Amino acid sequence: QVQLVESGGGLVQAGGSLRLSCVASRSILSINIMGWYRQTPGNQRELVAAATSGGSRNYADSVKGRFTISRDYAKNTVYLQMNSLKTEDTGVYYCKATVGAVYDYWGQGTQVTVSS
Repeated sequence: QVQLVESGGGLVQAGGSLRLSCVASRSILSINIMGWYRQTPGNQRELVAAATSGGSRNYADSVKGRFTISRDYAKNTVYLQMNSLKTEDTGVYYCKATVGAVYDYWGQGTQVTVSS
């Protein structure tokens, strides 16, 4: 099992930046995929960014060029650097770990609010 704890959310003005952190309870070397998802009221969680253990990165079209996902193996942490934030980036951001392409683990979420 993997426990995930997110932090770094908050209130920021449009055009600003935030960095989200997701700390895992175990080494992330063996975690195939770690990703960030966003959920807004009445909607399903959508993928924002994902990083594989092989070094691949995948981003939603809406955040390409603005967000960067990275994995810090020494700290068992995944980051999401969010720049040039827009009001439509508002939502609850969840970290997910996929182990063995079968098991998914989720964090509790962190709220990001971007004001105009």
